[in-house]
Amino acid sequence: MKEHVSLMEPMLPSTGNRELEDLAVSLVEEAAGLASKLHPIVIHSVSELVRSMNCYYSNLIEGHDTHPRDIARALKKDFSRDPLQRDLQKEARAHIMVQQIIDSGKVLKDKTYEEMVIWIHMAFYRRLSENSRWVEDPDTGEKYQVFRGKYRTRSVVVGRHVPIEHSNIKLFMQRFEESYNPDRLSRIQQIIAVAASHHRLLWIHPFLDGNGRVARLFSHALLKNAGVGSGLWSISRGLARSEDEYKRLLIAADGDRAGDLDGRGNLSEKGLRDFCLFFLKKCIDQVQFMESLLSPGDLLGRIERYSSSQIESGVLPSGSKCLLREALLLGEFPRGKASSITGYKERQARNVLGVLTKKGLLVSDGPRKPVRLGFPDHVLDYWLPLLYPRL
Repeated sequence: MKEHVSLMEPMLPSTGNRELEDLAVSLVEEAAGLASKLHPIVIHSVSELVRSMNCYYSNLIEGHDTHPRDIARALKKDFSRDPLQRDLQKEARAHIMVQQIIDSGKVLKDKTYEEMVIWIHMAFYRRLSENSRWVEDPDTGEKYQVFRGKYRTRSVVVGRHVPIEHSNIKLFMQRFEESYNPDRLSRIQQIIAVAASHHRLLWIHPFLDGNGRVARLFSHALLKNAGVGSGLWSISRGLARSEDEYKRLLIAADGDRAGDLDGRGNLSEKGLRDFCLFFLKKCIDQVQFMESLLSPGDLLGRIERYSSSQIESGVLPSGSKCLLREALLLGEFPRGKASSITGYKERQARNVLGVLTKKGLLVSDGPRKPVRLGFPDHVLDYWLPLLYPRL
């Protein structure tokens, strides 16, 4: 059965919505402020951490609670012997690797939006275990294989939502492409379009499985393309922390138009507008949250308080605080400079440096390379509190 693309209208809330436009402007301003907080090398280290955080919260929305320590082990290919846990670790690693490619800006630069969506799905699923490439019909128990980067070839039901027939996906994705093409939108419209496209992509439900993860990674890519996204914050954390509201508003935006005051499309414009308001507010909330964590003075204070307590208890050697402060403020420093930073003789300074690198508080790309600040999971509750829930 051929369905007309008008079933998906409106693609954007009506222009001139002051609240939406103000939120988009605020997001631009907040994101610009966050990017200026830290040394670029520290930003790179924090971005690696935030990718793991993004993965954790995105998986949580899907009902997959993978502990941050297990995610960290997965990045080192230290997989559990338990098959189920191993599959979840590989899923987490796949998510992080795909976001890393997105953050590099190398792969998606010249792709259309439809090509981006397909690439994200393909890149994610090619890294999963064989067990994770199958889905089970909850009614019949029959299993179906998920083919990476391929649109679904059967009808599905998602809760109360019945997505379009599989034979029409290509047509609707073309309309998706036309509607959200950034060349046709102002900067403010592009930012609002990130929120709108997030819902409409889930509404189309192009793949047999993985649509939620693809939509969140796609939104991350669009935020970066619009100049407000970065490796320093994650929309997935905001969505996961308000998961019930997120899913409720997605469902509301699936609804049909409710009378003459609810826009002119087939779907509810109010539902789409409310979802866009929620989405942009969560973006701003997450930027502000990370800004509060990454304020150099506050971050330095937390690191120094942690260092002092660890030195007093004999876990860290004296001089540790000086080296960690240097790494935060300067981004990195040569190993040979440890003596002048601490005021210790070379051998003693080397010992302090050795303890910090062994504990992951300082990291480097090689035994003779400069060292920079590390963010191992055992210090996150002290250095970056509330990044993860208490685990």
